Amino acid sequence: MPNFQFLIPILALLPAAIRMATPLALTAVGGTFSERSGVVNIALEGMMLQGAFACVVITFYTSNPYLGLFGAMLAGLLLALLHALTTITFKANQIVSGVALNLLAIGLTQFLSWVFFDNSANSEKIIGLPIWEIPILSSIPILRELFSGYSPIVYATIFIIFISDIILFHSIFGLRLRAVGEDPLTADTLGLPVQRIRYYGVLISGLLAGLGGAFLALETHYFVKNMTSGRGFIALAAMIFGKWSPWGVAGAALLFGFTEALQMTLQSAHIPTQFIQMLPYIITILVLVGAVGHSMPPKALGIPYKPNEF
Repeated sequence: MPNFQFLIPILALLPAAIRMATPLALTAVGGTFSERSGVVNIALEGMMLQGAFACVVITFYTSNPYLGLFGAMLAGLLLALLHALTTITFKANQIVSGVALNLLAIGLTQFLSWVFFDNSANSEKIIGLPIWEIPILSSIPILRELFSGYSPIVYATIFIIFISDIILFHSIFGLRLRAVGEDPLTADTLGLPVQRIRYYGVLISGLLAGLGGAFLALETHYFVKNMTSGRGFIALAAMIFGKWSPWGVAGAALLFGFTEALQMTLQSAHIPTQFIQMLPYIITILVLVGAVGHSMPPKALGIPYKPNEF
């Protein structure tokens, strides 16, 4: 009989890895919609942060975390609308716009945290979402640990990934979105509203990034200054490594989530804290280096649509 004892530590890390991967997967899938339409969105970090803050404020004052989720998605949507207006309508540089919005989100959340909670570093404690137990799986020890006992957002994320794959690759809207990201001039010639479709892609990214930020806030029960800690950029790496495909993105997010869970486990070991904190970012760099040359982005990615220049 083969000895599978070596799998026990890995299985023990999987529940934590799934929780860590959830905000990354949501944000990366959202970024996939934006970049499939041809708009680079490095403002995902700021959208997550805005979503987390909005979720905490609304949940604190209403004691309803579901309203907090709605507020988080709305906050992400508003920042995405600003990014779309800047880059699609006014055709500003997409990287510069993303950097500016990230800085705006950092400053705005700190200022509003001081306004609402009289503290710019962290908020008051809020309630979280209930844990869902899957009836059949919860009675089976191993399966219960792996697939039951998560926040509703975790299960919603799986559904979103499934639906996103259908929308992107098996629907008319997805075909049009990808066409606009590959060859906007041809899409325009065929009568497709290029700018409107790109708006849709960017706005979807804001909704999902805001939801990813809400998950962070509801899991920790607080808003903490810069609590996203670069997760928006890790989500971008997951999107590239996943080749702009929802299921590929989910797999990459799970890899990064496993790395983050491993980081938390190693904190109790006799390893320098600085190295442990660097681990997720080292893995991100290695993954990106390995993905270069293997991932083909949409051809018109990052290029504002100006018909007379095509």
